[in-house]
Amino acid sequence: MSLTLTPRHRAQLKAKAHSLEALVHLGKAGLSDEVVRQTDLALAAHELIKVRLVDADRQSRAMLSEALADRTEAGIVQTVGRVLILWRPRQDDA
Repeated sequence: MSLTLTPRHRAQLKAKAHSLEALVHLGKAGLSDEVVRQTDLALAAHELIKVRLVDADRQSRAMLSEALADRTEAGIVQTVGRVLILWRPRQDDA
């Protein structure tokens, strides 16, 4: 289950993500367990990340984006071309 974002929160996150570099690259291997693990680690460390979807057509990118968001319990902030922006709030240890 991915997060649902309000339009205002989505706009704020888009502005923050503008200067970010892609931390995860999803390539020919597709959505492997290792890609999900790396995405999960990146979200835990940064909350807001960019993912580059390298080898996929438009329909495949949409499906991969949804699947990755669901498996990492993150919200899709935006997709632009081959770039996906994901957000997941940090889990406080308190």
